[in-house]
Amino acid sequence: MAYSATLIPHLEKEDAELHATQEQTSWMASLGVVSAPIGALLGGFLMETFGRVKTLQIGALPTVIGWILIAISTNIPMLLVGRLLTGLATALATSPAIVYITEVARPELRGSLISFGPTLASFGMVLCYLKGAYLPWRTVAWITLIYGIVPVGLVQFLVPESPVWLVSKGRLDDAKKSLAWLYKNQTSEEGKTSVAEVQFINIMKENEIKLSEQRRSKYGNTSHKWRGFLKPTGWKPMAILFLFFSFQQFSGIYITLFYAVTWFQEVGAGVDEYIASILVGLTRFLCSMVNTWLLRRFRRRPLCIISAFGMALCMIVSGYFTLNIKNGDRSGYWVPVACLLFYVCTSMVGMLTIPWTMTAELFPTEIRGIAHSISYSIANLLMFAALQSYRSLQAFLGGSYAVQYFFAGVSVGAAIFVWLLLPETHGKKLSEIEEYFHNNFLALGAEARDKRRRQAARAQQKKSRATEPLNPKPMQNV
Repeated sequence: MAYSATLIPHLEKEDAELHATQEQTSWMASLGVVSAPIGALLGGFLMETFGRVKTLQIGALPTVIGWILIAISTNIPMLLVGRLLTGLATALATSPAIVYITEVARPELRGSLISFGPTLASFGMVLCYLKGAYLPWRTVAWITLIYGIVPVGLVQFLVPESPVWLVSKGRLDDAKKSLAWLYKNQTSEEGKTSVAEVQFINIMKENEIKLSEQRRSKYGNTSHKWRGFLKPTGWKPMAILFLFFSFQQFSGIYITLFYAVTWFQEVGAGVDEYIASILVGLTRFLCSMVNTWLLRRFRRRPLCIISAFGMALCMIVSGYFTLNIKNGDRSGYWVPVACLLFYVCTSMVGMLTIPWTMTAELFPTEIRGIAHSISYSIANLLMFAALQSYRSLQAFLGGSYAVQYFFAGVSVGAAIFVWLLLPETHGKKLSEIEEYFHNNFLALGAEARDKRRRQAARAQQKKSRATEPLNPKPMQNV
């Protein structure tokens, strides 16, 4: 994401070593995500076949090849192929990471642990903006190879395989070892059974339920998985995530990150665009650390609504001052820069991070791996569409200020969508989320409906017990 922001201005210079047109640079930005759906779907297959950890390691291969191609490129097609491969690798490694955390984390820690990934990504963006400001773009590509190779060794020696996947493959002893490592510092409240043993029993029960459902199905295992998308627990979360990611992408969150340097050039604030891009990356990194704490303490729906309205306000103010600068009034030249920093900050509260945390936790176990890969693919296709549309939006709407107003309108729409449809997942078990989709689609008033449903069920149970006939004791033979 950050590399395209620093690469594009160098390529668009007339005296550049490799000169590229605006159309070519728009592909340079968006090709990093267009291959992500292929990587995500491939990752879903590899996850089920080789496991979560092995798939993370396999992702290093296209990473290395892609960055070498970028570093040694002598023409634009080589650069484009390199961007394709690095995008493929990112998706290939992201899917198993999120699924892994979903399967091993406690419910109250799941959101904050998943959001820690974007925190590290934000730190990587800061480093990339810094390197892009002071180093040649080829040197930056060579350095980036390190980030692709080092995790292979770390994962091999430090991270055990997911016990959920191991149990599904019948490797029960390995699953016990994995759980013993994951819960080695925890003791159960009763003291009789270890936490690892309790978790093993729970995983075995869930796996047995899944296997019994598959045995009852008259179709094969693969067909059973695909039929899971026709259930309310499959199509409802998929539809919600499609809308959620649509609002996220067209609210401008990733456009401002992929085009950070170009954005400041087009706003016309007159500040050093490379320094401003570093500030954007630094703001995203600092706010992502706060976001990890927010996701652990607060509910998802309020965070997203606050985030969306904050983004809308920032874009409205920024658009107004950008228009003034365009008309020759430079009295508030610094305001668009400050607004974009606040915009990044408010996006980190919810709209940038929370959709990604939900790609795995909204789906049931039977389809979680493939469903996450599909939803991740959809998100990246939407990101590709948003990035490709940026130049066209500017030409159609009449300039940078109008695009900012457009982003503000989409952000308001995102807040309304969250209020109406987004379910609350904070602190809920995966089984509770699955039960929610059996009974609900509209999130507005869902808790009240569930409460009435539980009360009606308890009343029915009391009524049933009250009308049960008493069983008299049989008389003894005289």
